[in-house]
Amino acid sequence: MLTLFYAPGTCALASHIVLEEVGATYETVRIDFKAESQRKPDYLKINPKGRVPALVTDQGILTETPAILAFICQSFSGAGLAQLDDPFAFAQVQSFNSYLCSTVHVAHANRMRGHRWVDADDAHSIAAMQRKVPETVGACFDMIESDMLQGPWVMGENYTICDPYLFTLAQWLEGDGVDPDRIPKIIDHRRRVAEREAVKRALADEQ
Repeated sequence: MLTLFYAPGTCALASHIVLEEVGATYETVRIDFKAESQRKPDYLKINPKGRVPALVTDQGILTETPAILAFICQSFSGAGLAQLDDPFAFAQVQSFNSYLCSTVHVAHANRMRGHRWVDADDAHSIAAMQRKVPETVGACFDMIESDMLQGPWVMGENYTICDPYLFTLAQWLEGDGVDPDRIPKIIDHRRRVAEREAVKRALADEQ
């Protein structure tokens, strides 16, 4: 049995969607960020980083979205959510997801989690980071729009684990102050992913 620890409105949605896409048998545990449940001892035993997602498997616990997505698609290879028989093609998937994790998500996090990089009482620096978010996040999505989104899905003709991950981060665009009109392909992609039944089920479960 797989158990996904998640919080609504976070990047854990991508893993939740992929579990639905592959038809996995799993359960979910909601972590209440408002109550700071991610910092409590019981959860820190699951994920000492105090973040989501975390996926409990029969072999152990996985954290970090790219790793969890890769594990799910390899464990349920029949779902065809990555080209696993081609090392280069799978590396391309990993490259895209790593960019979302290491660059796009970090740029977004500057809006509400500046205390990760500067002192929490340094209001001037935190405010400066927040003002920069529309520019930095916008630049990330401009690059995805122009250079990385192969269409109709991220990797071209086939829907992969890249698509729910991009969809998840694209949920935050307007909140980050990015004008959706500047990235029409990404907005169209977001709309089409939202129409998938697996996505609807995952979103409904997180309400």
